Amino acid sequence: QIQLVESGGGLVQAGGSLRLSCVASGRTGSGYGMGWFRQAPGKESEFVSAISMSRNSIVYSDSVKGRFSISGDNAKNTIYLQMNDLKPEDTAVYFCTAKNGGLISRYRDSYDYWGQGTQVTVSS
Repeated sequence: QIQLVESGGGLVQAGGSLRLSCVASGRTGSGYGMGWFRQAPGKESEFVSAISMSRNSIVYSDSVKGRFSISGDNAKNTIYLQMNDLKPEDTAVYFCTAKNGGLISRYRDSYDYWGQGTQVTVSS
């Protein structure tokens, strides 16, 4: 069992940047694939990006590819999501997630643990 805590959300103008962080605590020694989903008001949850435990495998959704960058620091049990060139359509609550085993997935149901979420608002 692990706990996930996100931080780094906020209000930014279009074209700006934010960096989200997610710290895992608890039984982190087992190894987890981790990632980010987001949910905008009135919309379904959307996959954003994920990174494997080894940090060698990374995937992005087409909507953020080239603008967002995911990374991880195993020593700190932390992953990051660097978000550049933000657009109003990026406005959402961003959730950190983790799945048992070291692999990753684009599918929400594959993940076992979720953070509380952090709000990202991009103004036009």
